[in-house]
Amino acid sequence: MERASQPYPPGADARHAPPALAQALRGLNAVIGALCRGVLYLTMSVVFVILSVNVGLRYAAGTSLSWASELPEMMFPWLIMAGVVLAAQHGSHIAVVILTQRFPEALRRWVLSFGSLIVVGMYAYLVVQAWPLMEIAHDEKTPIMQVPGSVTVWALMLGFSLLAVVVLSRLYGLWHPEHDSAGGHS
Repeated sequence: MERASQPYPPGADARHAPPALAQALRGLNAVIGALCRGVLYLTMSVVFVILSVNVGLRYAAGTSLSWASELPEMMFPWLIMAGVVLAAQHGSHIAVVILTQRFPEALRRWVLSFGSLIVVGMYAYLVVQAWPLMEIAHDEKTPIMQVPGSVTVWALMLGFSLLAVVVLSRLYGLWHPEHDSAGGHS
């Protein structure tokens, strides 16, 4: 009797199936990656179209869209944070590994784990510190579109939160490389 869906690839047995946590982290990383890529594609496309139309209007009609500078300014932090999260997810961030590469594997794991936990703590601290800033920025509205300033602070808070999740996911992969959900660790 065949099962409709198998939790592991055909030909593999349950002893080699990734644990539920590894599968959950892999799925979470896929969702985070898709979300960040969507934000990147959307923001870059909208900013490109707005700026192109505005430049065309300036040269063709001697006028411009009054809100054309505000929207890209509000979208830029979302673009940046999505790119930073994707870079962290793929291990493309800046890291100084010359020292840790010389450590024995066991010591290297502990040092990188300790550093990862410090980074997660710092991201959590930044999220907590951004909350009052978001409340203050909410009262400030853009001059033309009247959008609250908290929109851009939300990008920071969400980005720092996602970065903490990605670092924790990479930490799991550091200790379980056979089930790495984020593609290795620097």
